[in-house]
Amino acid sequence: MSSQVAGESPLFPPDYESATAAQDAIEHVVHQTPRNFNLERTRWTLKLLRNTLPGLNLASDSALHHLLKRLNIRDKRGRDYTHSPDVDYVAKCDQIASYQARARRNPVAFPLYFLDELTYYRQPTLAHAYETIGHEQPLALRSYRSNTKTRIVGALNYVDGSVVYRQRSKISVSVLGDFWYDLALKHPTAQAIAVVVDNWPVHFHPDVLAPLQTQTFAFPTHNPSHWPTEPTRAAKHDHLPIRLLQLPTYAPWLNPIEKLWRYLYQEVLHLHQFSDLWDQLKQKITERLDQFALPSPFLLNYVGLLGV
Repeated sequence: MSSQVAGESPLFPPDYESATAAQDAIEHVVHQTPRNFNLERTRWTLKLLRNTLPGLNLASDSALHHLLKRLNIRDKRGRDYTHSPDVDYVAKCDQIASYQARARRNPVAFPLYFLDELTYYRQPTLAHAYETIGHEQPLALRSYRSNTKTRIVGALNYVDGSVVYRQRSKISVSVLGDFWYDLALKHPTAQAIAVVVDNWPVHFHPDVLAPLQTQTFAFPTHNPSHWPTEPTRAAKHDHLPIRLLQLPTYAPWLNPIEKLWRYLYQEVLHLHQFSDLWDQLKQKITERLDQFALPSPFLLNYVGLLGV
């Protein structure tokens, strides 16, 4: 039953009796491409929306603009977006979720980590900073030297926010294989350490897997055809209690350690003044990461895991 008072003009004649009904109808349209309505255009205009939603009974684009504002629908800048094409997306997420639940129940016996690698460079990255209005802009002081790079492999504890990492000129098969010992050393009494990794093939190189307990992957891995199928003579052979879990392909939003890298950019790498002081820059990164050697509620909150 309508709550309209006798004699009043309805708010959304003739098809919508409430603001909620009008908002739902408009959002149903704007969340689609105009091409779905036989309109050869990739984005909506006010005029096209008025013509596609005649039930709003609005006489001008200005009237629609004010209605959209009232309904909290705005003309907003787009952002880049991809969705994982992985056919096993849901199954992989479910597998990780089951290990997350186990880690929450018993974080000592069954810790879980999210692992990733970061590359950063000698030259500072551009970013916003405060400056006087006018022609002046914040400056990124660049070196005349080559743009040297360094790599980090890091793992973020899902439950307590602590970080284990190594910083090297490159993350090779041998560096990654040795990194497992850092995790095992931190959890000497753990029954099993789960480590969520993305689909970089090096994570599944036979020499990288050799130090670990036998891995049984529920989903396919895709290693280059020229790689060996068995560990080489240089590989270390142990039975570290580490189980690798596979992230869906092209799904960085599922890996919270990505936000740790964002923190490093915000705190150190954007507009830094160390382009001619390469060793000092690496030391600054080391200092930032070392503060997370112990459990960190701050980092858990920053990456969105506090209270999860």
